[in-house]
Amino acid sequence: MTMLVERLDSSAALSPASNQRDRETVQFAQAALEAGKKEGLQLAVRARYIALAVIACLLLAINPAWDQLYYLALLSLFALIGWAQVRVGRVGVSRSELALLFCDLALLTFVIVVPNPFGTSHWPVAMQYHFGNFIYFFVLLAGATLAYSWRTVIAVGTWTAALWAIGAAWVWWQPDRNPALTARIADAVGSDHRLLALISPDAIGFGLRIQEIVVFLIVAVTLALAVRRSNDLLIRHAAVERERGNLARYFSPNVVTELSKHDEPLKQVRTQDVAVLFVDIVGFTAFADVRTPEEVVRTLREFHGLMEREVFRHDGTLDKYLGDGLMATFGTPFAGSNDASNALRCAQAMITAADDWNERRKASGEPLLRVSFGLHYGPAVLGDVGQTCLEFAVIGATVNAASRLEALTRALDCALVASDDLVRRAKAELGSAAETFRPLTAREPQAVRGIQQPILIWTQSRNA
Repeated sequence: MTMLVERLDSSAALSPASNQRDRETVQFAQAALEAGKKEGLQLAVRARYIALAVIACLLLAINPAWDQLYYLALLSLFALIGWAQVRVGRVGVSRSELALLFCDLALLTFVIVVPNPFGTSHWPVAMQYHFGNFIYFFVLLAGATLAYSWRTVIAVGTWTAALWAIGAAWVWWQPDRNPALTARIADAVGSDHRLLALISPDAIGFGLRIQEIVVFLIVAVTLALAVRRSNDLLIRHAAVERERGNLARYFSPNVVTELSKHDEPLKQVRTQDVAVLFVDIVGFTAFADVRTPEEVVRTLREFHGLMEREVFRHDGTLDKYLGDGLMATFGTPFAGSNDASNALRCAQAMITAADDWNERRKASGEPLLRVSFGLHYGPAVLGDVGQTCLEFAVIGATVNAASRLEALTRALDCALVASDDLVRRAKAELGSAAETFRPLTAREPQAVRGIQQPILIWTQSRNA
């Protein structure tokens, strides 16, 4: 984790053009690291508790004696250290965590090297190396891989090697507690010094100690590389989740799933038929002039929340917010078989949602807000715009016409104005007898700014 945080901190040196995107990536990565660290520490401490319980049972099974209570007490200290690591754990360099890790290794070295003071045997101290207890260091190393950075895992390997070497040096300086026993074994072995080095109670076996250290360091470095690779994958996964989260803010869930299966599908500039929906609160400027900023923002959030929910529920794309209104498209980024009908149904559902919202506002003594809708269907240009900060855009005459139709609702005193192009397309998708078209009324062709010929329209009243 430490290395990754250092890598994230280096984002300040990136070019200004990419700073905003990099900062967002850092935030998502930092959140992923925090979550990964917490989860790793929880797993590590649970694994520690299970391992300590197994070791306690193993000690009692191998040597069921009262002096084993000494080791059981030391096992409780290991449990306490694990609990403390969870309490102080955080992403980045933490001296408290490093100190606790060192205490772990120092305590284990002490347990393995120093004889049980309550034991009844009076063997030479070097006999402690004859029991093969070095393997318990691998338990701590395995726990470190669950929650710490690759640098820390290597530090665990290095500290273990140093402590083990210090322990061997300390034992080497200790006097032989039972020289008579060592002498008898030497007499029995004779001139075979290699055999004497293996079975002598006073032999430390420096060759074996070096072998343990080297193997442990190899394993530590290997695990550190695995941890580094795992953390890199975590960062990449965080970036992918961030991208999916950004897509989910604009596209319906099924579209997000489709986009995630393709490589850069939005960069392909193309022309295709889409349905465009414009929504606006009529007279919101006058409403906002006599309200506090907090009330204005709260009202907009409520309204936008209601509208965007219907957009996504009808498989639409939230193109952008336009102050107190919004623009949504249907058939982007990929055309569907019910784009026009989805847009019409979405607008009608929005009308119902706005009416219900006004009922709640009326009950709480707040003024009612009039919402208008404009719909059009036709060809539009789709693709990314911008150089460094890209935005998926839908542009063209169809978009402009939908905006002009929404503005017509004021003159025609209705809630919704839809072009005949959209209604005809929706009827082809659903059938002309569908219930969706009953609230609609055909009107005379209307002149729309930006379009040469008047266009046929359909309207839906506010009380329908």
